[in-house]
Amino acid sequence: MPKIIAISVISLFLLGIGGCKTAPQRHAGDVGAAIPDQWRASSESPQPAPGNWVETFDDPGLSALVSSALAENYELKAAAARVKAAVAQARIEGAARWPQLLLVPGYQQAQIRDAGFGSARFSVFEAIFSLSWELDVWGRINDLKTAAIREADATAADFHGARLSLAARVAQGYFELAEARLQAAVAEQSVKDRGVIVDLVRGRFARGLTKALDVRLALTDLATAEAELTQSRNRIQIITRGLEVLLGRYPTGALPETYKLPEPPPSMPAGLPSELLERRPDLVAAFDRLRSADSRLQGTRKLLLPRVALTAAGGMRSTALTDLVDPRALAWNVIIGLAQPVFTGGRIQGEIQLNKAQAEQALNLYKDAALNAFREVEQVLAADEWLREEEKALRKAVEQTEASRKLAVYSYQLGYIEILTLLDSYRSTLIAQSAHLSVKRQLLSNRINLFLALGGGI
Repeated sequence: MPKIIAISVISLFLLGIGGCKTAPQRHAGDVGAAIPDQWRASSESPQPAPGNWVETFDDPGLSALVSSALAENYELKAAAARVKAAVAQARIEGAARWPQLLLVPGYQQAQIRDAGFGSARFSVFEAIFSLSWELDVWGRINDLKTAAIREADATAADFHGARLSLAARVAQGYFELAEARLQAAVAEQSVKDRGVIVDLVRGRFARGLTKALDVRLALTDLATAEAELTQSRNRIQIITRGLEVLLGRYPTGALPETYKLPEPPPSMPAGLPSELLERRPDLVAAFDRLRSADSRLQGTRKLLLPRVALTAAGGMRSTALTDLVDPRALAWNVIIGLAQPVFTGGRIQGEIQLNKAQAEQALNLYKDAALNAFREVEQVLAADEWLREEEKALRKAVEQTEASRKLAVYSYQLGYIEILTLLDSYRSTLIAQSAHLSVKRQLLSNRINLFLALGGGI
């Protein structure tokens, strides 16, 4: 009979060994598609991408604002706390590799009554300990610890991604606020210009040179310009308060008016496509989570193998407290046990299948994230070229509309054109100026999106 049991145990052990496959070797470059040697949307030779991208704008105000946000933003502080929690979880997972020792000191007071001799009181002191230690023979606990460490690494990469995203949002808000203030200045000048037109039309009407309808049209156009100015000022307060929240401040709607909208920056080197896999925090996090899932699957498969555990218990009891430190009074026992799963109702196999599916999910999520990252960079690089062409065209349009507006005023004074033509010239000027400011800000935003897509440092 013992021989049969031994053979059964050995058979189960060998079956467990056969069911435990080694973890696959993962490579960050395995994204399911061939990675080109350079970006397709850029004709320039590959150059290393810049480190601190905020400094490339050469704006001390922007740099100070980003630094303030990185220090005070509460969303970022929450992300930092998640990193601490992940590190603590990894420490918890690794604690199972070490012996677990518990000491339970106690004190009792007893009284014995005897009918013939009265009663007696005495105190009993005790110190009981227990020790348990699972010997990690197959490395199962180490696999789980490795999985937790890689998950902590992924959370740390998420934190770096959150810092990059916050800096980008602050920079976007900075330039949006600068544009909004310039748009408001354009709208304010437009209101003044429309007021001049109203005065001009009223003067001509007083001299009988134009109709009352022209006065009404001019006043309508002035009211429209005033409404646009109000809308521009409202946009300023919305952007300002949103930016203040990013800075961890109360949204008062009051920020310095020194923000500026610089000229469109020159083209920027984007590095090699393959470098993106190591630069972007979200890709680093996705790859770490894939490796974490592999380690967790490996540890789950080892549940089929026997567990070797060491347990010990002991202690001492005495009516004298000083006897508790006497090693001769210690009573203890040690047990070494072997536990081999035989029937668990499919629980272990279910855990293996669950972790296998999660590893497959993590692999596909990583590939999807990588391809989308390449798409974002290619898309932003292509957009940069088209936005530059649009900015050049709108700059010419501003020059032409300003010249046509001056000519329209002169022609209207001489009676060569109708009031509608004059008003259209002013609207065209306003539209061209507003569109030009907008595309300048879009160029800056596109540059920030490129830094974000490349995973640049700050």
